[in-house]
Amino acid sequence: MSSCLKISLSSGSLFTLPICRAFELSAEAGFDGVELIINQDFQRVNPVKVVRSLQEIAPINSIHAPFMPLDGWGGPIQSLFHSIELAADTGIPLVNFHPPSWMGMEIGFWRWLYRIRDFQKEIGIDGEVLVTIENMPCIGRFKLNPNILSSTRDMITFIHDHNLFLTFDTTHMGSGKANFINDFYLFYESGRIRNIHFSDYGFDREHLIPGHGRLPLTRFLNHLKHTDYKGCVTLEVSPHEFPKNEEVILQSLKELQTYMRVETGMLPVEAMEDFEVMAPVDIDEGVYGEL
Repeated sequence: MSSCLKISLSSGSLFTLPICRAFELSAEAGFDGVELIINQDFQRVNPVKVVRSLQEIAPINSIHAPFMPLDGWGGPIQSLFHSIELAADTGIPLVNFHPPSWMGMEIGFWRWLYRIRDFQKEIGIDGEVLVTIENMPCIGRFKLNPNILSSTRDMITFIHDHNLFLTFDTTHMGSGKANFINDFYLFYESGRIRNIHFSDYGFDREHLIPGHGRLPLTRFLNHLKHTDYKGCVTLEVSPHEFPKNEEVILQSLKELQTYMRVETGMLPVEAMEDFEVMAPVDIDEGVYGEL
């Protein structure tokens, strides 16, 4: 495995805290940087100024384009362009976005997506910013995927034909099949994965802390160790997985990033001996944000 692999934290994991504090906790916990989700903090502000202030706290490895309406950002197409422009202006190498929702009748977005022949050239400013699309989850009683490109084969064909890269999300893939590692290898062999969203799935809940669900995440990291993957592994868990006490949050983040480094071969197993076994945190029954 290449030493270029980075362990990142999604800002969405701490969206109940002020964004500056989320960045501070990421840095204090030892992450290599943050994936910045563009959310309500970026309405009616100068986004470049906000991003540069955050970069003084911790590196930003990637931007997640908005997945909900935000004042001043437009619809999904315009907000993707704004996100890429922001990334280019601030030296952030990658922007991720969600595919159109057929259930949400995003027909215009769907048609636009298929009209782009080369995403890296036409949308990513001739490769200045890597553009990735994310695999999405199955939801509800009947486990329907409300987004297009829901099958692994269809997604691989599309990203190959349109020169688009992938953010592989473990909880989203695991929502449809607990043993998702074969699908990961299909994507990996396509040469298109540039980012990984890492979290557990179980009991019809997404973005759980590893070990709180039923996915083979340790085995997945062990497999990843034997690949040449050079991108980020981004911890993207629901903030409802953490208690409100910031000291406990910080300790949990330190343990999680250490675990991710140990299981990918970046640290020796003995590094985990610094942490006591913690009792599982009760899961908040509130609404989980889609990440």
